[in-house]
Amino acid sequence: MKRLIFALFAAASISFAAEHPDTTGWKNLFAPDLSNTVAPGMWTYENGDLVAKDHDTLWTQDSYGDFILDLEFKVIAESNSGIFLRSGNIKNVLSALEIQVHDSADGSKYGMVAAIYDAMPPSKSMAKPVGEWNHFTITCKGPLVSVVFNGETVIDANLDHWPEVKKNPDGTPNKFPVALKDFARKGPIGLQGLHGKAQAPVWYRNVKIKVME
Repeated sequence: MKRLIFALFAAASISFAAEHPDTTGWKNLFAPDLSNTVAPGMWTYENGDLVAKDHDTLWTQDSYGDFILDLEFKVIAESNSGIFLRSGNIKNVLSALEIQVHDSADGSKYGMVAAIYDAMPPSKSMAKPVGEWNHFTITCKGPLVSVVFNGETVIDANLDHWPEVKKNPDGTPNKFPVALKDFARKGPIGLQGLHGKAQAPVWYRNVKIKVME
């Protein structure tokens, strides 16, 4: 009996842990000259790291449906950014899921780093101290969205569980005028530019994508 209990506990524990993939051979989401973006604006590479100099979002020209996106990011105090997934309209930020990227100083569970903005908080906080590099692996496959954050699965969502406009499955309200189950399942990916009162930068590196057929 003890062995059975231990085995069940171990299996449950393993379900929360995850490894980031080996991205050897994966495609760079952004070209070195940003020529595959809609409009690079004031985004630039500094010592190989991608960083924004203004508030504009950096959007891919290509649309992506089912994929694995792997990247690293670094924040400083009051940094505020996000990763937009499969946007239905790049001129409307509420037409895409946003995985939050910042220092979590606002204290809102729906806005903390790794949350699906205004829809689902991460299961636990895995953020490293400001100034250190963090690692995301984001997987989108049909209605399923997951986020591995510094080696832990913190988001495991099924968008079909959001059938109502402006309402989350737990009954809390959200800002979205379209139910998340009806969001586009294919669209551009974007990195949000300088955001928030402080306009503090966020750095990205090793932004790789693998398209799933």
